[in-house]
Amino acid sequence: MKPARSLVALTMSSLLLLPLGVATAAPAFAAPHQGVVSEQPVQWTPHVLDGAIKDILRIGDTVVVAGEFNRVSDAAGNRTHNRRNLFAFRHGSGELLSNFTPRVDGTVTSLAEGPDGSVILGGHFRQINGKISRGVARIDAATGQNVPGFDAAVNNGNVYRLASDGSDVYLGGNFSGVNGQSRAGLARIDAATGQLDPDFTPTISEQRRGSLRVQELALSPDGSRLVINGTFTKVDGEDRYQIAMIDTAAGALTPWSTSAYEAPCDYSAMHTYMRQMDFSPDGSYFAVVTAGGPQMKPGLCKSTARFENDDAADSAPTWSNLTGGDSLYSVEVTSSAVYVGGHQRWMDNEQGAHHPGPGSVAREGIAAVDPQSGRALPWNPGRARGHGVEAMHATSDGLYVGSDTERLADAYHARLGMFPTS
Repeated sequence: MKPARSLVALTMSSLLLLPLGVATAAPAFAAPHQGVVSEQPVQWTPHVLDGAIKDILRIGDTVVVAGEFNRVSDAAGNRTHNRRNLFAFRHGSGELLSNFTPRVDGTVTSLAEGPDGSVILGGHFRQINGKISRGVARIDAATGQNVPGFDAAVNNGNVYRLASDGSDVYLGGNFSGVNGQSRAGLARIDAATGQLDPDFTPTISEQRRGSLRVQELALSPDGSRLVINGTFTKVDGEDRYQIAMIDTAAGALTPWSTSAYEAPCDYSAMHTYMRQMDFSPDGSYFAVVTAGGPQMKPGLCKSTARFENDDAADSAPTWSNLTGGDSLYSVEVTSSAVYVGGHQRWMDNEQGAHHPGPGSVAREGIAAVDPQSGRALPWNPGRARGHGVEAMHATSDGLYVGSDTERLADAYHARLGMFPTS
């Protein structure tokens, strides 16, 4: 569950200490879904007319969409609007927000909720609204303007993924530093100011291939644990092949580890086959999805897997589910399902190799997996596969999906759709 990609833990006792009439700015949580979402998307979402969506974030009634694109239209297709890589609309009506027109000079890969109704952006950009903001920026969710007082930039690289607990923002990418100070691929900054946290210094090293980078991040609902994946094979000098768990308070490794992703089941051009991760709403486990190469090899490439949130060394997945040949890119966990997106043709396909094996089920580009058994649920809306779904965002009343194609559930929903809970 990545509700608003930010978390603030306010206990009841702390709330009682607040003066009457004082409003708290805690980020909105996605209520745990009581069932699987509908197979029929709503009809009011806008259309993205080119490129691909990389991330989606709802803050109140505002939905922000990020990626690499240039044009959007309303749900009816009556008007086309120029929106480069970032736009916002009203949840429930799909109305494009005309005041939200930030100028960004590169791809926006990740979104996180910031303080006071702001949005923190991560990506492959250098400027926002003409201001130098390499890789990370904070803008107002209503106006799209830069928030004064936030000053952060990565050095010699880009940001791939953000995670936020409401006060701090974690950056993962292929950068060498933040704000002029050395940080290889992983850092923590203040969500309000962008100031680098000097006490958070986990060090990734010894990449398996390509450049050293953190590919993805997942923060537990209580903000105490951060799972990272990427090209690294060591963290703080300890063996952690492509995936590791950080204690955020200590800024150090937890004992948790796994050898599940040591198999070279990808190919030489792929630096890491790790893709998105997400924690369950109660924080008891997290799910991981992976890509892979053109050939079928032993290992957990092209799969989704569940791991318990514990301190077990050499942890094995509770379950895994293989597609039998196609990459998965995105995952979103609710109380009722582990939703996965990619360009898969099947799930439950452990015995298939680019064909449907015994027991497999057809799931075109999107699927829901039972959190307990790891088997595909009956939910099967289908979509045009394309490259795949790279963005999923669960809200209190549904599931947003972003991709690079136009068909969703046998209807026209260009690159963006929302499956309601009822």
